[in-house]
Amino acid sequence: MKNVLILSGSPRKGGNSDLLCDAFQRGAEESGHTVIKVRVAEKKIAPCRGCYFCSEHDGECVMQDDMAELLQAIIDADVLVLASPVYFYSVAAQLKAVIDRTVARWTEVKNKELYYIMTAADAERSALETTLACFRGYADCIEGAKEMGVLYGTGVYEKGEVNGMPVLKEAYTMGKQV
Repeated sequence: MKNVLILSGSPRKGGNSDLLCDAFQRGAEESGHTVIKVRVAEKKIAPCRGCYFCSEHDGECVMQDDMAELLQAIIDADVLVLASPVYFYSVAAQLKAVIDRTVARWTEVKNKELYYIMTAADAERSALETTLACFRGYADCIEGAKEMGVLYGTGVYEKGEVNGMPVLKEAYTMGKQV
C-alpha cells in the first residue's frame, strides 16, 4: 500500500478543486492506501524568501511555520496529488508557496507518483494548460517523478458546482487506480 498526500490548494473549503480532492481521497482509501489531505490555505506557510538559510543549516528554514511538518510529509509520501483552481492561468498562491518552500530539502523530494487536479471557470481545457505546465515544471525538479494522471475540472466557478458532474467520478476513479 502507498502513502498518498493530497495538497488541496483551494482557498475555499468545499471549493471545486477541494471536492475533487475528496473524491480522489475516497477512491484511494477504498483501494487500501493511507491518505492524508492537507488544505494548504489552513496552514501557516509564508512564501520563500530566497535567503538560502536552509542550504547552510541542513534543510532547516529560517521561517518557523507549518512548512517543516508539511515538507516531511511530502518527503515521506509515495504519491503526491497537487490540486489547484486556476488563478490567472497559474497555480493558486497558497499551493505555490508550498511548492517553493520545498527548496529547503528539495533533493529529498524524490521518486513520487504525481497526480494533478485543476479547476477553472473556463470551459476549455486549454485554459488549464499553463497551470499544468507549472505542476510539470515542479515535477521536472523531482528526481524519479512519474506523472500518473491529470484531471481537468472545466466550466466550474461557483463553490460546489462540480457536484454531480462527470469529473467528480473521474477523480474518484483516479484515486481508486493509485
